[in-house]
Amino acid sequence: EVQLVESGGGLVQAGGSLRLSCATSGVTFDDYAIGWFRQALGKEREGVSCIGSSEISTYYADSVKGRFTISSDNAKKMVYLQMNSLKPEDTAVYYCAALHYSGTYCPKDSMDYWGKGTLVTVSS
Repeated sequence: EVQLVESGGGLVQAGGSLRLSCATSGVTFDDYAIGWFRQALGKEREGVSCIGSSEISTYYADSVKGRFTISSDNAKKMVYLQMNSLKPEDTAVYYCAALHYSGTYCPKDSMDYWGKGTLVTVSS
């Protein structure tokens, strides 16, 4: 059974940093792409970042490029999202999701498994 559990959310001032963690179980990193998504209040869920099975290939939404970094630790079965220079518009519930796919591909409407999310609030 695949399980994804996010942690690391919280309240931070604009310009600050947070690192989100996604603890995975039942996932073989060679066979899955892992993505981070977010959903702000009243808005649709959007893709933030994705890491493929190679760990080298990554994707970032334009809104977070240069500020967020996705990484994975295969031995610990963890995926991280380092978020720097946070802005109030980054406020959202952040979700980790997995797709059984050997590549960097994280379509928000087709991910196979989802975590329950962690709330990030950025104050101005």
